[in-house]
Amino acid sequence: MVDNIVQALREDRATEPEPMRIAIVFHTGYGHTGRQAEAVAEGVRLVDGADALLVPVAEVERSWAVLEAAPAIVFGAPTYVAGASAAFKTFQESTSNLVMAKGYLWKDKIAAGFTNSGAMAGDKLATLIQMALFAAQHGMHWVSLDLPPANCSTTGSEQDLNRLGCWLGAAAQSNTDEGPDRAPPEADLATARHLGRRVAQITRQFVRGREALSL
Repeated sequence: MVDNIVQALREDRATEPEPMRIAIVFHTGYGHTGRQAEAVAEGVRLVDGADALLVPVAEVERSWAVLEAAPAIVFGAPTYVAGASAAFKTFQESTSNLVMAKGYLWKDKIAAGFTNSGAMAGDKLATLIQMALFAAQHGMHWVSLDLPPANCSTTGSEQDLNRLGCWLGAAAQSNTDEGPDRAPPEADLATARHLGRRVAQITRQFVRGREALSL
């Protein structure tokens, strides 16, 4: 009887659909953007059937197959000197021959982005624009942040989602004298979770749409 139950459980697991794995490619200089990446992953996992794979740029060389298989890729980097960090830019440039030149391997994938800096504005928009253009060059579909600006009236609060008022992606601000155990603040991490959840929901729509068209 026990053997029959075990066999039945194995058969059930064998028929379960594979999770929709969304890749999060990121660089973090001091750990703050890494916390933001983890929050995006948490948001992805709030959606049924979705899972997140965190891929630091230092590990991309052994993760190309993972990125090719993922239906969505979320990009993340700190904003340094009005742009993405050098390590993230190196990753971007490496895709020219390894991805783009091999037949647009990322074409029609879902894409999104997030960034963090020490200043409230910190020219984070420049980094998000660069990420969106990078995704466009790969023929990807960019997902924006569907949140109204917050903390912009007398009734607003620094605890509001999207307190920094970004639309193109998730923005975070980390005080330069605080470590990643204290920054970014919870509002910015919650905003990152919201982005991750939104990406997973939209990716699921795309995946199911493709499946329906193939019937």
